[in-house]
Amino acid sequence: MTTAQIHSAELRAAARHFGRRRFLSATGAAAALAFAVNLPAAGAASAAELHGRRITEDPFTLGVASGDPLPGSVLLWTRLAPRPFEVGGGLPREKVTVDWELAHDDRFTQNVRKGQATAHPEYNHSVHVEITLLDPDRVYFYRFRAGDWISPVGRTRTAPAADAQNSALTFAAVACQAYHDGYFTAYSHLAEEDVDVVFHLGDYLYEYAVDAAGGARAYTDRLLPAVFNRETVTLEDYRLRYALYKSDPDLMAAHAAHPFVVTWDDHETENNYAGATPENNVPPEEFLLRRAAAYRAYWENQPLRTPQHPVGPDMRLYRRLHFGRLAQFDILDTRQYRSDQAYGDGWRVPGPESEDPSRTITGATQERWLLDGWQQSDALWNVVPQQVLFSERRSNPTASYTVSMDAWDGYTASRRRVLDGAAAAGIENLMVLTGDVHVSYGLDIKADFRDPASRTVGTEIAATSIASGEDGAERPGNYDSLMAANPHLKFYDGRRGYVTVALGEDSARADFRTVSAVTTPGAPVTTAASYVTEAGAPGLTPA
Repeated sequence: MTTAQIHSAELRAAARHFGRRRFLSATGAAAALAFAVNLPAAGAASAAELHGRRITEDPFTLGVASGDPLPGSVLLWTRLAPRPFEVGGGLPREKVTVDWELAHDDRFTQNVRKGQATAHPEYNHSVHVEITLLDPDRVYFYRFRAGDWISPVGRTRTAPAADAQNSALTFAAVACQAYHDGYFTAYSHLAEEDVDVVFHLGDYLYEYAVDAAGGARAYTDRLLPAVFNRETVTLEDYRLRYALYKSDPDLMAAHAAHPFVVTWDDHETENNYAGATPENNVPPEEFLLRRAAAYRAYWENQPLRTPQHPVGPDMRLYRRLHFGRLAQFDILDTRQYRSDQAYGDGWRVPGPESEDPSRTITGATQERWLLDGWQQSDALWNVVPQQVLFSERRSNPTASYTVSMDAWDGYTASRRRVLDGAAAAGIENLMVLTGDVHVSYGLDIKADFRDPASRTVGTEIAATSIASGEDGAERPGNYDSLMAANPHLKFYDGRRGYVTVALGEDSARADFRTVSAVTTPGAPVTTAASYVTEAGAPGLTPA
């Protein structure tokens, strides 16, 4: 029996043991997850403790990170893993006390706060530290210590006060980093950018197998362990895959340089899943057990706060962040609550099924939360970081065009309700941030995409991939047909990279940053194009 077959058998056994009705409850799912991966039951956290001085190898091999900045608070993350490519990271199933420090300077001569946290084996020795009562809109430096080992230094910052009349904010948006498709070179450049925060729009990792040579990286100086050369299914699979990704030095540099705000798409769990519906025909209770494992590993390995802690196969990832009176960010989850893709997924001619008013890409609760948040917003810019393309994208300029059933084009009633809600709330400066597509797009959001002359009601900025799709091309093969079919599409580039956005009181500027290659390391970064949208008059124009 292959490893994949063994893992599938474990999932089926757990699902059968608990039964579908019990599994579909939160407590049943959590119990089934523990059953499948031999985690201790709730309340039975490991009593044994490993003193840090007994750790004989550097445990900070996966670096440090921070995330979700608030006006008086930062969230710090690390994970102890002296041998990250082994189950358990090379540590016994014992808890470890970790010291942390926060300072005004990177030499820690002006200490602000220090304390201790526990790295529990039940959470794969990950550490999440929420520090409060800090100054708003201020840079801080942090580090961790375990025994005699000291982590790399990280740099983070708090958000401006809620009522601050701040006039500028610069952020980056990134997405889609398939390790096996190339190097994370773009992150080495992003680490050097002057940005306040980074938004990761999904596909932080991919479930697909990574061979010994690292796929398109074509390593000649190392061989990756066989444990990565299979699809991720179990909790240990996902944990090990995060270890592989987070061991990348360019990704570690970006995390150490800037606070991240993360949301997922599909590949953190499985390609194109929709809610409780998997890509392939497996029983829902079996898939939800896999989803529970994926969600748990995601939380363990990301700089997320306590409200995002998963319960079984459920995890509330949508949340709202404020950066003074300048910007409100409504971070969405368009995977966990969506209806199944219409017409069997893929690119299809739109019709009654994809246009069914009952279909949703956000779920009713999240949709209501978004619209209610806009009603209460007093921000100049209302930004929506999310996963899949929001604007209409026709495949060609003929009457027989198709659209992606996985994007908002497959959920047109959801899109209509969101745009109507923005209009009802008087949102004048709507900006949607998108990942998934592995290309850079700049789009005008139209009140009615069927009428190119209709009013422009917002801006969509799609961040290209960090590595997914390998090197790409400045003008992909469908460039001419896509530009002709979509007059609201103002910019299109198929190379790898990221986007930075500078928000101001009068306008927002997007700089599309690209690298020439990811299948070889060290490519330089250039600005492919820059576009501006004016406050109060949405619509992209070249800068």
